[in-house]
Amino acid sequence: MTSGQATPAGSAQPPALTIDALGKKCPIPIIMLAAQINDVPRNGIVAVLADDPAAFTDIPAWCRLKSHHHVGSYELPERGWAIHVRRNY
Repeated sequence: MTSGQATPAGSAQPPALTIDALGKKCPIPIIMLAAQINDVPRNGIVAVLADDPAAFTDIPAWCRLKSHHHVGSYELPERGWAIHVRRNY
């Protein structure tokens, strides 16, 4: 778990879990998300910190495939994104 800039200003719900996948190439960020999403309660938010451009598109696609909700992708100040996923089940 990592703290920091995973929550954008004005976000309604802070992440219950932050996964630091910075520097890791796809599919590792998705594998990390899949392995840990059940660690948060239903309707909880997982923030995946990633800087691989494939993760920017692949994580929202994974959410559609697995019936979770892609809340949004937010640019990090240094590099990459905080990609927020709401656990639906």
